[in-house]
Amino acid sequence: MFDYILSDEAKKHKERVRTFVRDEIPPSLLKQMDRNEIQYPTEYLQKLGEHNLICCRVPVEYGGRGLNWECEVVGLEEIGVLGSSLPCLYSLPIITGEAMSMFGSEYQKQNYLKPMCEGKKFTAEALTEPRGGSDFFGATCSAIKEGDHYILNGEKRFVVGGEGADFFLTYARTNTDPKADPKTALSLFIVDKTEGVSTEYLFGLLGTRGGGAARIKFSNVKVPKENLILGEGAGGKIFYQMMVPERLTTAAGGLGSARTCLHIATKYTTRRKAFGQEIKNFQGVSFKIADSITLLDAARSIVLNTARSIDAGAPPALQRRLVSESKKFSTKACWKVINNAMQVMGGIGYTTVYPIERILRDSRIGELWTGTTEIMNLIIQHEYYKEIITEKWLDRDVEQDALDSDAVEEKHYG
Repeated sequence: MFDYILSDEAKKHKERVRTFVRDEIPPSLLKQMDRNEIQYPTEYLQKLGEHNLICCRVPVEYGGRGLNWECEVVGLEEIGVLGSSLPCLYSLPIITGEAMSMFGSEYQKQNYLKPMCEGKKFTAEALTEPRGGSDFFGATCSAIKEGDHYILNGEKRFVVGGEGADFFLTYARTNTDPKADPKTALSLFIVDKTEGVSTEYLFGLLGTRGGGAARIKFSNVKVPKENLILGEGAGGKIFYQMMVPERLTTAAGGLGSARTCLHIATKYTTRRKAFGQEIKNFQGVSFKIADSITLLDAARSIVLNTARSIDAGAPPALQRRLVSESKKFSTKACWKVINNAMQVMGGIGYTTVYPIERILRDSRIGELWTGTTEIMNLIIQHEYYKEIITEKWLDRDVEQDALDSDAVEEKHYG
């Protein structure tokens, strides 16, 4: 419904992804993944590569399409109708590709980024640690340089693709001094799934199943120095940049999940009859639909505005605030829309006859991964306070518009 304000290229990309989702993803794949019969859908990623739909913002010479964030988010909404599992695997190359495309060497781009975009190599992000959670900079995984290699030791968990990935983008501490600044003590490595890399545990999940979410152990893994991205101590800088795709992909993908549930529920209300008429005629039902339409339009607006702001060159601090707002608002709004859809449909919406129960289970992760809603709040207020305190006041001084504005002696601040 927002097509009229999209660029021509964004419209084309949206149609490409919509066609792929409609024609190339059999319902059996989603069912097998939800039943945990598949732990990593290799063919899905290979098909994405064949259709040149992996990492649309990566330059053409490295296998992408050279598009922008506006195109990315409209594509993500279309892939989002599949729930969370397949969109998550669609997003992983976008996230890891951000690091390699922006900060990687030519060797890294040719040997990892390009084959990843072509669907020939599969990636995962090793970020969270068993004792870490939101405390990213408290990471204890270590990488000690020995000659031409680093020796990597430690564990990461909740690694989506831990079962099927060919390589992991892994944050590790290269400065092990306890007093070192944590923001410059971490480095980012491309770690091949080789000797010393083991999948220790596959998590059972409420939803978002079939992506091989695992705990990974690194035991004296030899990582060539050529696989260090940007340089020692650059992990913090790269992390802050990767949080842009981490959070915006979640925000955009959720739109598709909520949209498809709203469509199902709305159609249902025109067919289902009670008390002698279609249930859409009852305000208790139709007002929930109205609330959902409003929430979905608002969520799409903030996501699209964020994408366009980044494309226009918004400063990093503003990008961090906007993507945090987008993730927070979109995940909460979409969760409400999906719940409204189930409520409108009543008992049948709670069954496996319709996909709403699966999508509801899938969508719950939105407020947890890539930074919880509480962490988003922390970032939003932090960046806004910095902006307000440092900027020059250009607006009207409305404090002077109060009836007793001259009572300066009554303005006590502590």
